[in-house]
Amino acid sequence: MNKHFEFIAENLADTEKLAEVFSGIINTSGALICLCGDIGSGKTTFAKSFAKFLGITQKVTSPSFVILNEYRSGRMNLYHFDLYRLEQEGVETILDELSEYTEKENSVTLIEWAEFSSGNLPEERIDIKITYLGEIKRRFQLTGYGEKNLQFIEKLKKSLIKNEKN
Repeated sequence: MNKHFEFIAENLADTEKLAEVFSGIINTSGALICLCGDIGSGKTTFAKSFAKFLGITQKVTSPSFVILNEYRSGRMNLYHFDLYRLEQEGVETILDELSEYTEKENSVTLIEWAEFSSGNLPEERIDIKITYLGEIKRRFQLTGYGEKNLQFIEKLKKSLIKNEKN
């Protein structure tokens, strides 16, 4: 079972608001967040904003060439993977490692280009598909898998609706 939620970001400020609310709801039991979308759609932009609101003080960069960047300076650890440059065989070699990172307490694992995993990701996760709607406008389609993430998506939806009214 899964739960969907769609958020339209009219600009970068809206993307930051989504990342801020998202980071505020994540709890210390951790999460696996899978980002999908075309090149330049905003995966790394979302990751940087999310890290900022977790309190990460290190410079956050795309892990395209190193596969994994680790950040431990925030209220939670952030493990930032990028599967773009891996061939299918390469993805298969890190799947066990990915699973280990997703099970760590007080940590969030964020995977860019998760669509390159061939569906071999842990079932308990949050998928975020980012789609261009214009030069700066983006659609974020969020889907939670597993009971904890179903509840998370519902909290996120309520929090964002509440913020829109204020």
